[in-house]
Amino acid sequence: MNDGNRGETRSSALWGTGNRGGETRSNALWGKGGRGAITALVAMLAVSVPLAASGTGGSGKNSSTYIAPVLKKRAGTKPNAKMAVIITADSSFGNSNRDVRRLLARSGLNAYRNLDVVNGLSVDLPANKLDDLADIPGLTVTPDAPVHVSGYTSNQLWPYESGLSKGWSGPDAPAPGTAPTIAVLDSGIQQGRADFGNRVLASVNLSTLPANSAGDGRGHGTFVAGIAAGAADGYAGATPQANLVSVDVMDDNGVARTSDVIAGCQWVLANKAKYNIRIANLSLHSGTKSNFTTDPLDKAVEKLWFSGVVVVAAAGNYGSATGPSGVPYAPGNDPFVITVGAIDIGGTKNRNDDFNAPWSAYGRTLDGFMKPDLAAPGRYMVGPVPAGSTLAVERADKIVAPGYIQLSGTSFAAPAVAGAAAQVLAKHPEYTPDQVKGVLMVSAKPVEGADLGSVGVGELQMGKAVLMLNPPNPNAGLNRFLASDPTGGKVFDAVSWSSAAKASVSWNSVSWNSISWHDASWDVVSWSDVSWSSVSWADVSWADVSWADVSWNDTSYEDAAEGDANHDGGYELTPEEAEALMADPELAPSPDSLPAAVTEELGQAAG
Repeated sequence: MNDGNRGETRSSALWGTGNRGGETRSNALWGKGGRGAITALVAMLAVSVPLAASGTGGSGKNSSTYIAPVLKKRAGTKPNAKMAVIITADSSFGNSNRDVRRLLARSGLNAYRNLDVVNGLSVDLPANKLDDLADIPGLTVTPDAPVHVSGYTSNQLWPYESGLSKGWSGPDAPAPGTAPTIAVLDSGIQQGRADFGNRVLASVNLSTLPANSAGDGRGHGTFVAGIAAGAADGYAGATPQANLVSVDVMDDNGVARTSDVIAGCQWVLANKAKYNIRIANLSLHSGTKSNFTTDPLDKAVEKLWFSGVVVVAAAGNYGSATGPSGVPYAPGNDPFVITVGAIDIGGTKNRNDDFNAPWSAYGRTLDGFMKPDLAAPGRYMVGPVPAGSTLAVERADKIVAPGYIQLSGTSFAAPAVAGAAAQVLAKHPEYTPDQVKGVLMVSAKPVEGADLGSVGVGELQMGKAVLMLNPPNPNAGLNRFLASDPTGGKVFDAVSWSSAAKASVSWNSVSWNSISWHDASWDVVSWSDVSWSSVSWADVSWADVSWADVSWNDTSYEDAAEGDANHDGGYELTPEEAEALMADPELAPSPDSLPAAVTEELGQAAG
């Protein structure tokens, strides 16, 4: 029985076209040619090692050296960087290991580890020495990649490009029991799935609308939870080690009463200590434009924020490709919380071809703040969905596998950042919400060509975020106006802030004077100029909101993109492709790519 076509070819935006039977691939990740096609490169430096003469011949002899294409590519782009590699010699060349050691010694590399069981060694090799190894036949040079013992896998590209997959195992993974709980205020979470196992610690139904069924009748909340913390084979989310609580505030049509969402915030506040809730994800927005100083939903999420819960909110999907839409709806309009926009990763691992999703909302709030704060992958995302949910029925054409659907929206960019916050807090449980927001913003990567403000300060880059030890506070200017409430908590003094904002356009400069911002890869001066503007704020008051545009002033809606056609190539991976990405050193931050403040802090910590 023939179980496959060994001559099968495939093509995608990520991998290009290749012949699997001959292991030949041509694309950005693999380079050109497989083992059977690789020939020895001409060495840049002469190496007087007569290794070819030492071969004994026979069928076991490998006449050429194999160097993993990902290493060659990295050597071409960063020749002065060091790469952790494993060098093994073909068994028919008994002296290859010795000759490799000679070569390393001539290059001043005396620190290596013998791996006699595979006739090899491991070494941190300067990238510009890689070609020297190609002159020694019979070698195989591969990355000394982290071994991912957790078993978390994803057949999607976004966890790898955003750096979130580095937290699934290895040194960046949360230690057992350290990942905090994420509260998902949505349509519920379907329990009993492999995606969540026994990690849904509590489930509460607070929706008062008649069209809400038990569990997750909509499917939106299950999808959001899967992006934040899913763990099913091939569908791992941002932080699969995190626990979840399901706070059902949305009915089966994707609609919630704003008062129910506020009640959900109240439940989280009352139960945060019991379930170790440190993050709340709200992939929804109010149906009423408002000022954050008077909106009750904004006041509710601020209460969570001031009590130590990181609030992550979707920016919304009412954006325009022709210019800023503004972000006038709670809770994304609140200046304290982390508001997340969506990027399209373009179907490749190259971050330089990413762009802001055309429907992702951005621009000024009615109070003059620029939103979103940062962006994350949010287009053509695949996640879990209950089979009988209204979302699965309405969008049956987007079902990609039983129980899984492809959707787009800032709804799904937000939980990627919520999962990132869980990784940060697992490493730094002492961080406040302001610090978590700061570390995610200062480590973000600019999106070239994106309109000013459309992705905030840039896209999520998790590998750098977990390394920051002393993050700046983007809310420093706002924190000056916090006051104590009768319960001993904190409350925002809107009257004092309004007076200060009217009196001085530079009231917020304190937020951007921290030296920690200076090593950010984006233009901190530019962002400080756009983060708040008195120009748009001065002419806005509550009376400027058009109530005629509001059909029901106590309504909130899910943030799932409408009209985004299915995408059937480039954003999903085969297991082999996913494995290669997990081992790809280009997707892990190297010390030479980190801001100076980060490397200095790491050095101090090590000392």
